[in-house]
Amino acid sequence: MYGYIKGNIVEIEANYIIVDNNNIGYMIYVANPYSYKLNSEYLIYTYTNVKEDELSLYGFNKKEEKEMFLDLISVKGIGPKAAITILASVSVEGIKDAIERENILYLKKIPKIGDKAARQIILDLKGKLTPSALNTNKNSELNEALLALGYKQKDINKIISNVNNTLTIEEQIKEALKLLLK
Repeated sequence: MYGYIKGNIVEIEANYIIVDNNNIGYMIYVANPYSYKLNSEYLIYTYTNVKEDELSLYGFNKKEEKEMFLDLISVKGIGPKAAITILASVSVEGIKDAIERENILYLKKIPKIGDKAARQIILDLKGKLTPSALNTNKNSELNEALLALGYKQKDINKIISNVNNTLTIEEQIKEALKLLLK
């Protein structure tokens, strides 16, 4: 329903934030609400969950987080609340790595994920996920610019998912260069 919402954070609670966009306060469930700053503007990618008795928004800082969320809710027995808990507990790359390596112990360390759910996640998603840096940025301007500057693809893949993709391409390149020089 909504691809994203851009606005100021006016309230931060334990499970959600409220974003003011044109004097409408959107309550958005997010993985880590305290990573946001009050009275700061954000672009938040959203997923609208529609049930018979509920309409709720889930939000993400990066497209790769939203994509992982969508993958997780496609798993039998994993709903939006469990998926957001997973994203709050571990990184997207950590989840993908655990799935591809069939690391049930790693997945079971996540709150609300037991043996059965961990096995179901692996069963439903193994082999269907690609590394997010390659998946979302392979043909991006930023990737091409960094390659043109002489950086190796493997080095770019390590940092590219940490670059804020809401910035202009020039700002993205500056941020990426700082990360590459660390």
